Amino acid sequence: MKEDTIAKIKEETAGWEYMKNLPEEWHGFKLHREPVIGKNKYDLYAYVNENWHKRAIVYFHEETREYKVRLKIGLIEFARIEFITGKLSVFEELLNSQFEQLLMDMADFNPATLSSIVVDKNLPDWQYGRDLPAENEGFELFIKPAEPVKINNGSYIVIDYVNFALESSFTVYYNIYRDEFFAEARIWNIPDVNYDFDSNDLRELEEKLRTRMPARLQQVRQWAEEQKDEVHYDSN
Repeated sequence: MKEDTIAKIKEETAGWEYMKNLPEEWHGFKLHREPVIGKNKYDLYAYVNENWHKRAIVYFHEETREYKVRLKIGLIEFARIEFITGKLSVFEELLNSQFEQLLMDMADFNPATLSSIVVDKNLPDWQYGRDLPAENEGFELFIKPAEPVKINNGSYIVIDYVNFALESSFTVYYNIYRDEFFAEARIWNIPDVNYDFDSNDLRELEEKLRTRMPARLQQVRQWAEEQKDEVHYDSN
């Protein structure tokens, strides 16, 4: 991040009363006040629950010159578009009106976050989804179809099997605009996409998951384990 950008953010937020008065714990999340400066992001603070593998990060994005909020749920990270603004005063208004509810929705599933299209798809009552095993080929069921998670661009996370030790996962999404299910894997948090699970309805998706998901999970875990030493070497 450019030094002039860092200086600008520090100057704008130095006397920010809103940030000074934040609660240390909020709806199960702990406040991390230490700023984190990355390549093009300046994280002002974050609310974190390590046990839930969830965090909400308030930051400035150098590329767009805007203040934003991004969420990390499991291994998946995305910005919430309703908080994006270039002015700190407007940002504070958005945080005051919406941020607490965001934390509440992260802490406990809120059916009101679901589009009527998702409800009409019968995802919350999908019997196959309700019967998914809590553990599958070394992955834990982190997000289940009965409680899908809204992300960006009209997509919802429908199924998320995660191995946090290997930072790897298999995720099924539904996009309301394309009316389509699709999936991607992550190996050490790097996306690996194929089209083997693309489906137009739950019946087609169910058939593909029954016949293909075990092998895909085995493949992802194998690749992650094979890369473990290399990843740890690079991190050191």
